[in-house]
Amino acid sequence: MSEQHPRILISRLSAIGDCVLTTPLLCALRDHFPSAHIAWVTERVSAMVLAGHPALDELIVVPKGWLKSPAEIRQLRSQLRARRFDIAIDPQGLTKSSIVTWLSGAKRRIGFHKPRGREFSRWFNRELVTPTKTHIVDAQLELLKPLGVHNPVVQFALPVIPEVEGKVDAMIHAAHLDCDFVAVNPGAGWDSKLWSAYRYGRVARSLGERHQLPSFVLWSGERERAWAEQIVACSGGRAVLAPPTTLPELAAVLRRARMFVGSDTGPLHIAAAVGTPCVGLFGTTRPEDCGAYGPQHVHLQKRYQDGTSRGRRRANNDAMLEIDVESVVTACQQLLEREPHSIPRQVA
Repeated sequence: MSEQHPRILISRLSAIGDCVLTTPLLCALRDHFPSAHIAWVTERVSAMVLAGHPALDELIVVPKGWLKSPAEIRQLRSQLRARRFDIAIDPQGLTKSSIVTWLSGAKRRIGFHKPRGREFSRWFNRELVTPTKTHIVDAQLELLKPLGVHNPVVQFALPVIPEVEGKVDAMIHAAHLDCDFVAVNPGAGWDSKLWSAYRYGRVARSLGERHQLPSFVLWSGERERAWAEQIVACSGGRAVLAPPTTLPELAAVLRRARMFVGSDTGPLHIAAAVGTPCVGLFGTTRPEDCGAYGPQHVHLQKRYQDGTSRGRRRANNDAMLEIDVESVVTACQQLLEREPHSIPRQVA
């Protein structure tokens, strides 16, 4: 391995929010090894938010369920071995992500010790790190200590694509939102993380009446669209339904928002990564573990619904529903007091 030109692989396969939270590790690698070749293995959906990242040389995309297909495993092994990686890093800490590092043939395979290193990941990774930090961003950066990287500056640097930026400016102009607005997303990867669409609508109405701030309701898929339409219907004319967006378009919209309101899911972490203050709602996860990164955000949690990861994923959303409308409105007002100045808009 050349100390100046190592070939490095990151194995973080899913989900969108977790991939966003892993980009500081990518940026820290690029800063420490400016001449390295850095590749990332991920699944198709998450690849959309990583494509074009300035710190990334190569994106290797695998289909969902690839581990169940011997042919896909052989193909991935062939791809990875041909690239002769020196170092493979597994920030996901699962069997499937650690198998990727093992298939790469890299001599240095770095992953987490338990409890962050789960399932059989500790069998496939060679150098195991026990993190001292709680938040996933900080814990993942500790995986770089064996490489001599200590306390790097946290950067996300999500790609800015000029043609996407122009399209989103036109979209916002068409929605008559050439002003400060609140971005709202009612979705979540787990049903146990969902809040009430009706309550989101009440928040949008309150912010519109008290602060003249319209809400732009973002969604993905038909189920979220139905919730988004309910939010608009309950907002008293203070919310606008967004058109369908790709992940790069979603990031561009969130760059323009005064704030974001939503639960622990991909859009929350994209909003934080592009510098938008967030109000995050938590029930079956803890904000100190995986909240929007940085002190500029406000997190609400009335009760933590404890249990195993599988149990919390399958739980109902009772803990989320303990968060009341007025608490969310108050949190939004706190952000408005911290960020009193209007954000200038660019109109296509």
